[in-house]
Amino acid sequence: MPRGRTIAITTVTTVLVAGAAGGGAWWYLHTRGTPQETAQRFTQAWQRGDQAAMRAELGTADPAFARAYDDMRKGWAVEGTAIRLDSVRETGDDTAQAAYTATLRLKNVGEWSYSGTIDLAVVDRHWKVDWSPRAVHPDLTAGSSFALKTDWPERAAITAAGGERIDGGDVGGSVQQLVGFLDKATDKDVKKLGSSYRTGQAVGRGGLQERFQQRLAGTPSTQIQLVGTGGAAGTAKTVGTIEGEKGEPLETSLDLRVQNAAAGAVRDLDKTASMVAVKPSTGEILAVVNNKGGFNRALNGAYPPGSTFKAVTAVGLLEAGVGPGDKVTCPKDVNIGGLPIRNSHHAAYGSVTFSDSFAHSCNTTFAPLAKERLGADEMVRTAELFGFNEQLDIGTAEVHGGKIPRAESDAELAAESFGQGRITASPLMMASVAAALADGTWRPPTLVPSAAQKLEPRALPEGVVGPMHRMMSAVVTKGTAEGAGLPAGTRGKTGTAEYGPQDDLKTHAWFIGFRGDLAFAVIVEEGAGGGTDAAPVAAAFLRALD
Repeated sequence: MPRGRTIAITTVTTVLVAGAAGGGAWWYLHTRGTPQETAQRFTQAWQRGDQAAMRAELGTADPAFARAYDDMRKGWAVEGTAIRLDSVRETGDDTAQAAYTATLRLKNVGEWSYSGTIDLAVVDRHWKVDWSPRAVHPDLTAGSSFALKTDWPERAAITAAGGERIDGGDVGGSVQQLVGFLDKATDKDVKKLGSSYRTGQAVGRGGLQERFQQRLAGTPSTQIQLVGTGGAAGTAKTVGTIEGEKGEPLETSLDLRVQNAAAGAVRDLDKTASMVAVKPSTGEILAVVNNKGGFNRALNGAYPPGSTFKAVTAVGLLEAGVGPGDKVTCPKDVNIGGLPIRNSHHAAYGSVTFSDSFAHSCNTTFAPLAKERLGADEMVRTAELFGFNEQLDIGTAEVHGGKIPRAESDAELAAESFGQGRITASPLMMASVAAALADGTWRPPTLVPSAAQKLEPRALPEGVVGPMHRMMSAVVTKGTAEGAGLPAGTRGKTGTAEYGPQDDLKTHAWFIGFRGDLAFAVIVEEGAGGGTDAAPVAAAFLRALD
């Protein structure tokens, strides 16, 4: 009996081992996955540009694999790829073929689609991609390359608000600074703009021409080519075409009548001068002029605004409860936080109304009031109502705007109250301040009305606009701009801004103002005073428009 039991047990064990061996052989011999799954992974990796994931699906490594996809991206300026897997069919016991549609987004050209196939085969019991160059494009062969042949439309025009072209050589230098010019494309330009461009081709350089290059240039009619497919290196085969589109004209807000009046007002000055005019109801820039070439001071100059900034401080003080008729003092000098402060020409007016202290530009009034009624935080908040500390985007290259850091001491706050300290502003910024005072709302200035603005309009505090109009009128009728010859109805503020080392201080002359729906800012570098040097320039500008 024991012997029989031993035999039976041995027999059962043998059967179990045989069964296990048969199951292992089935598992070992079975092909894992499906051609559909492999094709899906490969095309999805292609779409997202993941060459490592694509390479993992290959049955055999091919040294031409990565170069083919890289060359397509560069040669056809591919910015985006979408691959749709259409169908997968088995073509034999261990072979299959996947059909796909590729949609390529070509830089500066548009979208283009083509159909192709990818071969698959079983390798080491796994479905793999049997890759060849024709998997990239059905006409691609070893040694061929990708190219675009483009035919560009005529470049669109840049115009003033009235429809006049301003992109030719017959406009003034200040307009040319805004517009930019056409230049020959460099290798760097082509790398940035895409393969539809060629070295030496005309492209915008500076100003509006560069900022709106793609809009003005349009898109070319393009032949999508494979070069060398027939074995001859220079033979090009067109595998697709994309129709081009004409460029879109760019209309600016420049008013050539206003531009010419501003240019005429600064043209004959011996000193360097700049001027910007803005339409208060819209924020549109009507004129930008510099009487000296090179650096565009009107947009990018970073100057202390001097007493023109008192218009901003006055808004803060009015909001804080100071009335135009309130009695204040304008002594010869004061000391705030250790900073000695005086008025221009050491003037003193004694007891005056707040409006008269503004008209006479009393530093010795504004500095103490700023300390008592505003403080550092309120000064910054008020200035930011006028766009200070914001990045202005007028449609050209970056512009300076205005900066006001928080005062770190009473002395610095006092200096800021009359536009000194660390405050800087461009003529563009101060023109937009004048425009806000004219309209009651600060609007981000723009040279291209059709361009979207990130900044929103900001309403000035309730109840300040009327008093400010009257106070700015007093500057012209009985204050620091009284003798400048400004036409009736002009409201403004003069400024004389000190700059340079303490032992060699120099001054810039400012005048900001408005008349009707026209606001402006003038700066005369190294001018002696806003009333004597800058305000007469504004007067000549306004008289030329009457």
